[in-house]
Amino acid sequence: MTKTANGRGRLPGDRTPAEVVARILRVDHAGEYGAVRIYEGQLAILGSSASGDVIREMAATERRHLATFEKLLPERRVRPSVLQPIWHVAGFALGAASALLGPKAAMACTVAVEEVIDDHYRRQVEMLGEDEAELKALCEEYRQDEVEHLETGLAAGARDAPAYKPLTAAVKTGSRAAIWLSERL
Repeated sequence: MTKTANGRGRLPGDRTPAEVVARILRVDHAGEYGAVRIYEGQLAILGSSASGDVIREMAATERRHLATFEKLLPERRVRPSVLQPIWHVAGFALGAASALLGPKAAMACTVAVEEVIDDHYRRQVEMLGEDEAELKALCEEYRQDEVEHLETGLAAGARDAPAYKPLTAAVKTGSRAAIWLSERL
C-alpha cells in the first residue's frame, strides 16, 4: 500500500489523487451548471411571481459556484463533462416542469436536489486531505450554501407540493444518476 500526501493508503487500482480531484472538479462543475439551468427553467415559468425573487437569489449563488468551477477546470487541466449539452436541456426541463406544477413543487425540486448535493459535497470533504485544503474548504462552503437552499425550499412550503414524496424521489434518483455519470463522462 502506498501512502498519499494526505496520509491515506492507496491500493493497486485505486484512483490517484489527481484522478480523484479531476472527478470532483468535473462533477461539481456539471452539478453547478445543472443547478443554474434548473433555476433558469423555474424562472421561465415563475419569474414574475412572488417565488421569482427567492429563485433568483438561489440562482445567483449557483452562478457564483459555477464561475468558480469554470475557472478551476482549466487551471487544474480538467475537462468538463461531455454530458454538459444534456444537462443544459435536462436541467431547464426539470426546472420548468417542476415550476409548472406550482411554486411549492419548484421548491420540492430544490429540496430534493439539495439533499443529494449536501451528501455529495459532504463525501467530497471527507475524501479530500490537507493536500487539497483549498478545494476541501470550497466544497464545504458550497455545501453550506446548498443546505441554505434546502432550508429555503422547506420554509417556502416544499412539503405541501402535490405528490411531494414521488416528486422528490424521482428528482433524487435523477440527481444521483447525473452525479454518477458526470464523474465518469
